[in-house]
Amino acid sequence: MLFFTEKAKYYKLKVYEISECAKNSKGRAIQNLLDIESDDRVNACIRIKDMKNPEFRRSHYLVFCTNKGIIKKPFLDQYSNTMTKGIKAINLLEGDNLINVALTNGNCEIMIADRLGQAVKFHENRVRPMGRVSTGVRGMKLGGATDEVIGMIILRGNENESVMVVSANGYGKRSVPDSYRLSNRGVKGVKTLNITEKTGELVAIQNVNDDNDLMIINKSGIVLRLAVADIRIQGRATQGVKLIDLTKRGDEIASVCKVNADPGKEAPSDDDIEGNVADTGEPENEENVTEEVVSVEIEETDISENDSPSADTEQ
Repeated sequence: MLFFTEKAKYYKLKVYEISECAKNSKGRAIQNLLDIESDDRVNACIRIKDMKNPEFRRSHYLVFCTNKGIIKKPFLDQYSNTMTKGIKAINLLEGDNLINVALTNGNCEIMIADRLGQAVKFHENRVRPMGRVSTGVRGMKLGGATDEVIGMIILRGNENESVMVVSANGYGKRSVPDSYRLSNRGVKGVKTLNITEKTGELVAIQNVNDDNDLMIINKSGIVLRLAVADIRIQGRATQGVKLIDLTKRGDEIASVCKVNADPGKEAPSDDDIEGNVADTGEPENEENVTEEVVSVEIEETDISENDSPSADTEQ
């Protein structure tokens, strides 16, 4: 496992060195496994089986993305060695942080999205290979001083692959990658979600397919799990559908990740869920709920593609 922290430190750890725990256990503090600073945190991890294969290392790349829109693509071979205290993975600008790292084979497409709902897609050959301690180049032009990149995904041309975006107030949607034009890096891109006061800012972007489930973690600690196949594909510049109703609780979405769906597991009924969590994700007694994983049905809004603004042109 390769670990990359917010302060751009790189660590390596064997998977068997991480003890297996139960789903609802606390786990171990990452500082007990990696020698990282107390004010630092892990922002990305990558599982690699062929790290000892020099041919594999010299034919694959690590793509780094920061919240100021900087992107870098060094060879994986430059990260074959590390130290206990970690090594510098990328040279960050002042006030910048590392948000994501991905493994590519030199023939992938990169998509970056920001808080204002813009996204840019370009081929990775637009980014030349660089050294380990270099800063990188501009991947996306941000919309202002308060804007920042919220995520990066790698599109590998897989069948049925789609782009999933989620906003802070519980709205989300899927769209096909071909609806985003292939452009050069360093531009503002096009609209991936119609941001309004009702939807809130964009918080997550994932590449998903019908075999995935979406895990949504709220700031209150509530965890929701829903099937990606239940979310219909929409146009690129629409507001999407309501994934979870957060208005009554005054909550916001903190994190989103994808997991493989369990085909043999049926969605639990209301009687099987402790706390009787409704479709909106609101428990009857929130104080007594420590952790809940539920399946919910998507609530369709009255938003249609005809009501949404027309597709943006690139800037």
